[in-house]
Amino acid sequence: MNLFVTGRPGIGKTTLVRRVLDDLAVDAGGFTTSEIRAGGRRVGFAINDLRGGEGVLAHVELRGPFRVGKYGVNREDLERIGVRAIDEALAHSALVVMDEIGRMELCSALFQAAVGRALDSPKPVFGTIQDRPNAFLDGVRDRPDVEVVRLTEANRDAMRTAVKDRLEALLSE
Repeated sequence: MNLFVTGRPGIGKTTLVRRVLDDLAVDAGGFTTSEIRAGGRRVGFAINDLRGGEGVLAHVELRGPFRVGKYGVNREDLERIGVRAIDEALAHSALVVMDEIGRMELCSALFQAAVGRALDSPKPVFGTIQDRPNAFLDGVRDRPDVEVVRLTEANRDAMRTAVKDRLEALLSE
């Protein structure tokens, strides 16, 4: 079974993932994303391997064929950091973390294949998934082995314990 958190942008999905990982006593591998800020405004997103690697996922100054809104997507770093982190987690960790599966990440067929490998594996996956219609995202959400929980302002505080408890149950199966 696999557990994903969804919700509107800025609601705290990545913060929830990081806090739950801090609470769990488990060897987790995979990746998270974070904002890149300059002059008080968001100018891009970093992709961070839980084992220490870091790259630029997207940036307003990146040019190239892959764009999401005002951001140019750095497919090279997505694959170098994200795909590798997923594959290493599958080989060496008890829990695979993917924060986030969204439009930027969908610029890479290699990334999509890595997501499929993780979901098809016997290891539980914990991550965030963008809350918008898309054939790939819909396919992930519609899998019988995927549970999606919605993070809102009303449930944000209670979700940390609820998600931690759910993951501990999945890890003990």
